[in-house]
Amino acid sequence: MALASEIKPFPTNVNVRKGKTKEEKLKAFVKFYSLDCEGEGESFTVMAAPRNLTGDGGGKLVVKDEESAAASSSKRTKSERFPLSRWEFVVFFTVFLVFTTGLLCIYLTMPAAEYGKLKLPRTISDLRLLKDNLGSYASEYPARFILGYCSTYIFMQTFMIPGTIFMSLLAGALFGVVRGFVLVVLNATAGACSCFFLSKLVGRPLVCWLWPDKLRFFQAEIGKRRDKLLNYMLFLRITPTLPNLFINLSSPIVDIPFHVFFLATLVGLMPASYITVRAGLALGDLKSVKDLYDFKTLSVLFLIGSISIFPALLKRKRVYE
Repeated sequence: MALASEIKPFPTNVNVRKGKTKEEKLKAFVKFYSLDCEGEGESFTVMAAPRNLTGDGGGKLVVKDEESAAASSSKRTKSERFPLSRWEFVVFFTVFLVFTTGLLCIYLTMPAAEYGKLKLPRTISDLRLLKDNLGSYASEYPARFILGYCSTYIFMQTFMIPGTIFMSLLAGALFGVVRGFVLVVLNATAGACSCFFLSKLVGRPLVCWLWPDKLRFFQAEIGKRRDKLLNYMLFLRITPTLPNLFINLSSPIVDIPFHVFFLATLVGLMPASYITVRAGLALGDLKSVKDLYDFKTLSVLFLIGSISIFPALLKRKRVYE
C-alpha cells in the first residue's frame, strides 16, 4: 500500500493569539501537525504520539513523550520497591550465606539432641517450653551449648531477625544472672558491630528507603553533638529513644566512628541487659514481654541515660556563661 504524506505549512489563521503563553502555542502546533495518509481505497490519520510539556529550568518548554515518561516512572517504581542494587544484593546474600554455613557447621558438630523441639521462641510460652527442653542439655554440654547460643544470638543480631530479647531471657533462665549478663552483653555488642559493618557495606539504600525522615533527624542530631558524641550515643543506647536496630544500621551512614559506636554499645546495653536477664529467672511470673518495661523500669533507664549526658550539658552551660 502506497502512502502519501505531506507536511502542511503552519497557517497564519490558526487561533493562536498573541497573548497566549508559549505552552498554549506549542500545544496548538502539536495538534495541527498530524500526518494525513491516503492509501488504495482508504484514508486514515496518523497522529503524533502523546506528549507532555515540561520545563527545563531555564524558561524553555520541552516536549516529552508519554511513553518515555511511563518508562522512567516504571523504573522509578521498581527501584522504590527494591532499594538494593544487584551488586549490593549479591554482597548481602554472600555474607548471609557465609554466616549461615558457619552456624550450620556449629550445629552439626554438637551432640545429638531433640532438634524437633528446638525453635526460636516468639512468645513467653514458647520460651518456657524451650527452657525445659534445653535445661538438661545445657548442663551436660555447657561449652558446646554456649557456642551454639552465642552463634545464634550474633546471627540474629547481624541480620536483624526479631527475637533477641527472648534469647536474653533464656540466658537468665539457664545461666543465672552473672553468666547470663556477661553472655548477653558480649553477644549483643558483637552482633551490633557485625550489623554496623554490614550496613556500612550495603545498608545505605535500605535505611534511606525504610526511614528517610528518621535518618535525616538522626543525622542532624549527630551533627550538633560531634564534640560529645560518646555521651549522646550512650544516652541513645541506655534509653529507648531510638530502636537499637535503627542505631545499628544508621550509625555508619551518619559517620559515627566505630570506636564510639563500640564503647557506647558495650556500656549502654548493660542496664537493659541486666533487667532482661534478671527477669529470665522468673519466667513463670511473666505474661508478656511488655511486662519487662513498665513505667518504673523506663524511668530508671531514662535516669541513667540522663546521667550519661550530664557532662555534655554542663559543658554547654559553661560555654554560654
